[in-house]
Amino acid sequence: MQQSLLSSLFDSTERQPLSVSELTLKIRDALEKSFATIWVEGEISNFRQHSSGHWYFTLKDESAQLKAACYRSANQRIRFRLEDGLQVRVRGRLSVYEQQGAYQLVVEALEPVGAGALQLAFEQTKARLQSEGLFAQELKRPIPFFPRRIGVVTSASGAAIRDIINVISRRTRTVHLLVAPARVQGEGASHEIIRAIRFLNDHHARAVREARYDAAIDVLIVGRGGGSIEDLWAFNEEAVARAIRSSTIPVISAVGHETDFTIADFAADLRAPTPSAAAELVAAHEEELCERLEQLAGGLRRTLNHRIAAERGHVRELTFARGFDEVRRKLRGAVANVEAREDRLRVTMAHIFQNTLRRFEAAARWLSPMELHNRAVTQGARLDAVVRAREAAMTSKIEKARQQFGFNVAALEAMSPLKVLERGYAIAQDGSGRIVRDVSAVSIGDELRVRLWKGALGCRVEKSEPDVEL
Repeated sequence: MQQSLLSSLFDSTERQPLSVSELTLKIRDALEKSFATIWVEGEISNFRQHSSGHWYFTLKDESAQLKAACYRSANQRIRFRLEDGLQVRVRGRLSVYEQQGAYQLVVEALEPVGAGALQLAFEQTKARLQSEGLFAQELKRPIPFFPRRIGVVTSASGAAIRDIINVISRRTRTVHLLVAPARVQGEGASHEIIRAIRFLNDHHARAVREARYDAAIDVLIVGRGGGSIEDLWAFNEEAVARAIRSSTIPVISAVGHETDFTIADFAADLRAPTPSAAAELVAAHEEELCERLEQLAGGLRRTLNHRIAAERGHVRELTFARGFDEVRRKLRGAVANVEAREDRLRVTMAHIFQNTLRRFEAAARWLSPMELHNRAVTQGARLDAVVRAREAAMTSKIEKARQQFGFNVAALEAMSPLKVLERGYAIAQDGSGRIVRDVSAVSIGDELRVRLWKGALGCRVEKSEPDVEL
């Protein structure tokens, strides 16, 4: 081959010289015919991407190097990014770059040595987006516990949408689905997924803006069923990851099977291992919720009963306080004083009546009827005056007793523990509910319950001061 190449180049050239362009053209034609399709393996160096979209780099090994060019029409089919130091296997043809008089390899296909091209592209995209902070945990939003409306981005004819509908219809009757269909496989699938995510976000924003909150979307499920890495590749596209992260609605990624991971899983707010699992996450079982609410209500009732019983015990304890005993003593004394005065009044009235009756009977034996009548009238007047005087005295005593009772009631209110608390004081109780009256009854670190006029505080003893001047 080398002999035929040389002979084709130098036939009839000894007597008739060639121009540089003619010679270069002959060399290019000879190289392209002899090396129309070849595979070359080597390490990439001096990689650069021209503004036109063409790639230029050098393939090298330990002892030689070869310039290479990969034009835009060819590199658009390459999913991973070239970088210096990457070991690759290249398919192409040899040609000559006439302006520099140098031969080069025109690349038509390229794949990494070792890991597959898609796997390498996956790792490169993941590392790049992670370095940007696109997968940061603080960006993750919580998924609503009980969503009312769920948006779904998936194929309208795939198994994923059927699984989601079956799970949700079986578990709840209050959740509504809004499906934005999109191709999830093949050329252009990533663009349809992005368009569907944006459509659902626009719908949500419009509903909120118009105060139609029932039409708002609480969470998105973006995904598809299982498949090969080629089948799932649309969810590894950088543009899809950025669309998920830009969504104002929380997103659950549900792509493939449990062992499948895509870039969308890392960008989403939550990853579900399968579409069915995603549906189970957003559609809580209504019977389970009702049972849980009943359990919580029962626990709340028991807690309230225990709290009421404890507070009743505290009130009973407070009623035995020294202040209440003093109030009871004063009330009993006031009541006894009133009863004694009433008894003395009844006895006095009875004595007056008896004395008057005896005097009237004695006078009746010696006096004429006229005199007896006059004396009876006079004595009656006197008796009536005495009765009125006694009644006035009794009324005065009752009024004084009523005033004294009012004073006692006021004293009772003044000595009430609640009045004391209202003035800014407090009642301290230890863990057993006993009232603490002396700092020697507690130790550092003990927990106390301090009852205020309104409410109570849970406190811990940090220091004690035995002698405090108020």
